[in-house]
Amino acid sequence: MSNTTSPEPNRRRSLGLVIAAFVVGLVVMGGLALLLTNIQQRKAETAEFPLRVVAIDPDELDPAVWGQNFPRQYDGFMGTQDDTFSTPYGGSVVYSKLERYPAMIRIWAGYAFSKDHNEERGHYYTTIDQKNTQRVQLVSQPGACANCHAAEAPQMIAEMGWETFNKTPYNELKDSLHIGSSCADCHDPETMELRLTRPALINALEAEGVDWTQASRQEMRTYVCAQCHVEYYFLGENKELTFPWSQGQNIDDIANHYDEYGFSDWTHAETNAPMIKIQHPEYEMWTTGLHAQSGVSCADCHMPYIREGAVKISDHHLRSPLATINESCQTCHQQDAELLEERIITIQDRTAELLRLAEDAILDAIDAIVAAQDAGATDAQLEEARNLHRQASLRWDFVSSENSTGFHSPQEAARVLALSIDYARQAQLAALQITNSLATTAVND
Repeated sequence: MSNTTSPEPNRRRSLGLVIAAFVVGLVVMGGLALLLTNIQQRKAETAEFPLRVVAIDPDELDPAVWGQNFPRQYDGFMGTQDDTFSTPYGGSVVYSKLERYPAMIRIWAGYAFSKDHNEERGHYYTTIDQKNTQRVQLVSQPGACANCHAAEAPQMIAEMGWETFNKTPYNELKDSLHIGSSCADCHDPETMELRLTRPALINALEAEGVDWTQASRQEMRTYVCAQCHVEYYFLGENKELTFPWSQGQNIDDIANHYDEYGFSDWTHAETNAPMIKIQHPEYEMWTTGLHAQSGVSCADCHMPYIREGAVKISDHHLRSPLATINESCQTCHQQDAELLEERIITIQDRTAELLRLAEDAILDAIDAIVAAQDAGATDAQLEEARNLHRQASLRWDFVSSENSTGFHSPQEAARVLALSIDYARQAQLAALQITNSLATTAVND
């Protein structure tokens, strides 16, 4: 018997290794080819973005025309037509806030908001919903309302003049208003750089000594939102749209501005107090929060960067970050999405609880002042109680009408609502003391 090993198995093993190496080589080469192809495709995408299909006229307002050059952004913006997204305290589903929070009816008694106040829909509807609100249909409003609700506003201001535009009744302008939010509101049509188009913010920044033309892109990603998402009032007989920032941007500074100017939006129908209706001070509330102090812009959360292939764009479907936690929140925060959502809603739940407590306190103050009036209290006697009612209401309104339900600045929201409750209880006590004093006098007489 021979001890020599047959070479045949070794030859087969070697052949197998060669074939395997060849196959692996083919797979690797195929993978490299696909990778190179993908890289070339991504480079091509980048080179093509943005693809200028049409020249954008300086006066072009229609987002669809801009969308020919920026289809991704346009598709995002058209997503703001969605009126089915809901969060615990917001979203785009229309509902009556007066029905959900009936205390608002008495808090705003005598003012248009006590007749109609609904949850807002997306930016697509800014003109549509303003034309349809009963606040415009039942009450005469100045054209100044259109500053933020119509893309046509800057062009009409240029044609009519700032003063005339503001004081012209809204109902005389509305037939010329067709487009809500537009690309032109925030972008230069030639360079696509962010820009400001609304005089009220420009005037307010200039009064503060701020040159917005020197602002960084990150600052502009907030300023373009601050054109409209602010507290404002109509100044003087010309109804000039004005931001009450002469002393600062927090609610105490704003209240002092109104007090020194002697301004009121209406006289309360029950207490006869001179009242302020706060609008939607998202910008002012945000400035007091940690995100603002950390350099986070409005767009970082509400228009987060997204990628489509090699293209990085801002998501123009403006909405609550609760809909885009991964892009809006997890870029900076490493916690699980579920934990982040829970944190947001917890802040909002606690703010909502304080809002309801403030509403109860304000209603008690209203009842007490009405009782004092019925008892024969004079205007002089009620001046302090009415002023306290005013202070309580405008602070509650500052948080209630600010659309984050406290999230933009949780500590500030809690502080402001604590002050509202305190002022309301002071008003209630002052009125009760007057009523008791009048009753004692009547008995003695």
